[in-house]
Amino acid sequence: MADQDAQSPVGIEPPALPSIRWAGPPGGSAAVVLLDQTRLPAEEVELPCTDVPALVRAIQTLAVRGAPLLGIAGAYGVALAAIRGDDMAEASELLERARPTAVNLGYGVRRAAGAYRAALDRGEDAQRAAAVALGEAEALHREDAEASRRMAQYGLALLEELLPGGGHQLLTHCNSGALVSGGEGTAFAVALGAHRAGQLRRLWVDETRPLLQGARLTAYEAARNGMAYSLLTDNAAGSLFAAGEVDAVLIGADRIAADGSVANKVGSYPLAVLAKYHHVPFIVVAPTTTVDLQTPDGAAIIVEQRPGREVTELTSSRIGVGGEAGGLPVAPPGTQAYNPAFDITPPELITAIVTEEGAVSPVTGVGLAELCARSSQVTIS
Repeated sequence: MADQDAQSPVGIEPPALPSIRWAGPPGGSAAVVLLDQTRLPAEEVELPCTDVPALVRAIQTLAVRGAPLLGIAGAYGVALAAIRGDDMAEASELLERARPTAVNLGYGVRRAAGAYRAALDRGEDAQRAAAVALGEAEALHREDAEASRRMAQYGLALLEELLPGGGHQLLTHCNSGALVSGGEGTAFAVALGAHRAGQLRRLWVDETRPLLQGARLTAYEAARNGMAYSLLTDNAAGSLFAAGEVDAVLIGADRIAADGSVANKVGSYPLAVLAKYHHVPFIVVAPTTTVDLQTPDGAAIIVEQRPGREVTELTSSRIGVGGEAGGLPVAPPGTQAYNPAFDITPPELITAIVTEEGAVSPVTGVGLAELCARSSQVTIS
């Protein structure tokens, strides 16, 4: 039996710094200002990005991460390039290529760039068109915050339907809270809603190796919100299922294909297999902007391969200093590493996909398309 009486740090207030914000004239040059996630939980430090190459580096080193937040960052990046008078096509391409699996990044870039081009086509000058691009980025930021709120509501209602009576023991992987969103997150926001409703018994937090987004970031958010939580190594999850200590799994997503296949932080697929075997609900929570109806199935999702040093070195609390992984070698020099950032969970292993437009269960391509048709943010070809 797992220890249910372990004490968790009690949170007082959410982070003082937003995950992302826009800073502009007067009083200085325009910048996309990020809460540097590579320095959490040790320090809450802002990272100003005053041009697109700096923002791209921040995305690639995971100073900013998480599908919805990457969409917001991409949109603000386009606005930044427009205000600076940069080559817009080049800036957009650099941003879209920064992380290939996260579909929201390209969505945010294309949305702000489209607004910019439309303003020019209407006869606006470049300065006014840049302001339009910024307004579009700000609108996306607001919409994502509202989507987060609605996902939490739908997700909590689904938990109540699947697990009546409360007292939930929820397992999550990677980080899906306010650090990945314009609001309180995706999957984590559902767990937070259960906590506030007095229905959360314990949040199980996978460390999420090799970069420890669970240990560094989800535990940080859980502590800040005063949630009862316990941290575990990824390979300890099976023993929790076997002991009957997991009532449901909640994860986010970086891309959802048209057939309902889900790309999420590597380690998600094994949890889905465990959940299926143990008859535990496996729930994906993501906004409709993460659904890519142009990608037919999981096999068509491009999975980002990360540097091998993230596996061969033991990471420290600062994982991206100067763009380099920090820490001590744990493997012999020259060791080759396999380090995919994501894995793919097929729809037959997923109990439900929850979005701001509601939930689809069972997960089918037809059901997903019908759900997305309710959203003005998804284009169905």
